[in-house]
Amino acid sequence: MTADNNANSRSPTMRPLRLLLITGPLLLAGCDLLGIEGASAVAARREAEGKAIGAACRHAGRAIEDCYGMNKRADKAAMFAGWREMNDYMRENKIEVVAPAPPPPPAEGEEEHAAAGSDKAK
Repeated sequence: MTADNNANSRSPTMRPLRLLLITGPLLLAGCDLLGIEGASAVAARREAEGKAIGAACRHAGRAIEDCYGMNKRADKAAMFAGWREMNDYMRENKIEVVAPAPPPPPAEGEEEHAAAGSDKAK
């Protein structure tokens, strides 16, 4: 067997591998186009949401423990970081706490519907 015959005999099995090596990265890059988030993107989003929740709690004058209790699914470390950053910002700029507004009272029809629903639950 010559060197040319040896190279030609490996060529059919190498073609799919070469094709995979060339198209693999292109296919994986297409995942972003499909809207599939990577682990780092999910972690960054969770941290940003936690910081926003913590900052909002501090601005509303809520204790960090209350914030944890109301947002059980959020990242506690990120919530604390946001709460602390907002606390420092409010102190530096002498910003007062903004008390959260109570929810609006239900309309008359909604009160009757809610009362009927609670009677059924008993």
